[in-house]
Amino acid sequence: MLTSLKIENIAVIEQAEILFGEGLNVLTGETGAGKSIVIDSINAVLGERTSRDLIRDSAEKGKVTAFFENIPEAVTEKLREYEIDCEDDGSLLITRVISSDGRSSSKINGCNVTATMLKNIGRDLISICGQHDSQYLLSTDYHLKFIDDIANSNELLGEYLEVYDKIRKATKELRKLQNTDFDKEQRLDFLKYQINELKSADLKIGEKEALKEEKRKILSREKIENTLRKADMILNGDEFSGGMNSALHELSKCLDELRDFDKKYDSLYSSLEDMRYIISDCSAEVSSSLSESDSGYTDINAVEERLDILYRLSSKYGETEEEMLSYLQKIEEEYESISMSDELIEKLEDEIDELSEELFKKGCCLSDLRKITALEFEKKVMEELKFLDMPDAVFTVNFEEAQATKTGMDEVEFLFSANRGQSPKPLSKIASGGELSRVMLAIRCVLSDTDTVSTMIFDEIDTGVSGRAAQKIAYKMYEIAFSKQVLCVTHLAQIAVYGNNHLLIEKKTEGDNTYTSVRSLSDSERTYEIARIIGGDVITEKTLSSAEELISYAKNGY
Repeated sequence: MLTSLKIENIAVIEQAEILFGEGLNVLTGETGAGKSIVIDSINAVLGERTSRDLIRDSAEKGKVTAFFENIPEAVTEKLREYEIDCEDDGSLLITRVISSDGRSSSKINGCNVTATMLKNIGRDLISICGQHDSQYLLSTDYHLKFIDDIANSNELLGEYLEVYDKIRKATKELRKLQNTDFDKEQRLDFLKYQINELKSADLKIGEKEALKEEKRKILSREKIENTLRKADMILNGDEFSGGMNSALHELSKCLDELRDFDKKYDSLYSSLEDMRYIISDCSAEVSSSLSESDSGYTDINAVEERLDILYRLSSKYGETEEEMLSYLQKIEEEYESISMSDELIEKLEDEIDELSEELFKKGCCLSDLRKITALEFEKKVMEELKFLDMPDAVFTVNFEEAQATKTGMDEVEFLFSANRGQSPKPLSKIASGGELSRVMLAIRCVLSDTDTVSTMIFDEIDTGVSGRAAQKIAYKMYEIAFSKQVLCVTHLAQIAVYGNNHLLIEKKTEGDNTYTSVRSLSDSERTYEIARIIGGDVITEKTLSSAEELISYAKNGY
């Protein structure tokens, strides 16, 4: 449950820390005092969309911090899924900071989280039922969701959606094939031309780079041959000189003669012999390269023609041989697919027929579950409405068969009649504000049986209600508060007196600034606040006495 809410620089609240308790927590105050700001702040820590307009004037950022205890297991599982540390005592701390530049940041137990993550966790912490819920009640788009929430139809709906998605995918592929059928021959001719062009090129990975290197060598052929001849002449000489090999041979002979006179020339002779072998190998390599240069080069015209082919193909099919070969594989597959399109179309049509039968069966199972659930739902809502001082009300769930969509094959609408003798009609056409409030409360009470959240918030759900009906709404929320924590923003004394914890929202002006504060009331202060709600600005002994009497009745559970 929510135990504390700290608000900093949000609208007219500069700083406030609100402590909530178990049971029913009521929030009262004058119109415009800032009750909606408290709800907006709670929405912020639940991950709902925020605006920079929420930030207090002159402040750079606003901040809301919420502390929860005994969090539901569903929240614990999501924390583990998001790899957020769970506290051993089952507590949870959420912080939302809103900056003046419109950005916001959120933390859960000190870990940064996205707004989506926060929203996913928030929906399992608190359920908010407010005036805007009446708009949901008027929209048939939400009626089916109410039924599914109670029916716990996730498994059946998931199986239905799996088949539905298969049909959509197969239908999309079928339409694609059918749409291309009219120019199939033209497309096949074009693909065949591309395939033949690429295949006839006999592409080899790395060939282009190898040819570019070959071309560079061919263009450098004359310089290479001249350099090789010069090196050969230095090593082997010509008709006028003996070259390095001959000179080294003569030098070796001289050193060999010197060895006969002095042994110190032995090492010099040995070193020279090693050099002679090295030079001899070098000479052989140069001679071999020189002889190869006459026949080892490809015709430059053949190289350039091949490169032209590769460059032309590259401009159409991909920069590298790998990309061109990949493109070839792709168009071969497309060619085969189009060539077999008639067979594929027939196969897809058969597949769609089979899937449609399966979808219909699963859709019927889903509809049956919804209809069984709707009967029980109608019964429970009627019981709640009777308790809420609407004994003649009729509430029914109307089903109409519809074309299969992702939500199933049902169109669902809530029908309602408040008075005896009137046939049920759509809520949007006949229900008054007060009636809508009680219908919404009745639905929320039924949903609370399957709702795992531990905290429910009722934001001015008593709009348009007074007298005995207000008393019934008060007792119903008091009853819910036995099993859940309830926060209720109200303008009615009949509801406020049932609170286990009464919080007053006050707005004060100091100089040019306006401040809103939230505080828990003592017993005497609470009596005075109830008297204010009853009598307005003029508080007399009678209104105080009436307030005390209402509080006494509430304490006795009336």
